Amino acid sequence: MSDNLLQMTMLFDFFGDLLTEKQREYFDLYHNEDLSLSEIAAQAGISRQGVHDMLSRAEHSLRQMESKTGIVSKWAETRAELEHARNLTTKLLQLTKDNPQASDITGQLADTLTRLAEK
Repeated sequence: MSDNLLQMTMLFDFFGDLLTEKQREYFDLYHNEDLSLSEIAAQAGISRQGVHDMLSRAEHSLRQMESKTGIVSKWAETRAELEHARNLTTKLLQLTKDNPQASDITGQLADTLTRLAEK
């Protein structure tokens, strides 16, 4: 998956509900269902250029929303920090395996970080 496609998919996951119904539909068909512009145009009964314009406006709107809010980049940073914290707790578990109380607390911390990362 290309970086641009991954970025667009993430933006759509966060902000897709703010697009028009047609923008969401065409975006899904193009990016998620992997239909070509021509296939979408034939299915929708419009020109290929019409589909292209609709997708361009949708992608522009998604990028603008992220530019104004920064939500997706903040989410990605938080996920990376949680993953780093989980890795550190794994190392800490190794170091505290001979101390049952410390190992138990470290295990609880690792479980908490895992639940947070899955949200």
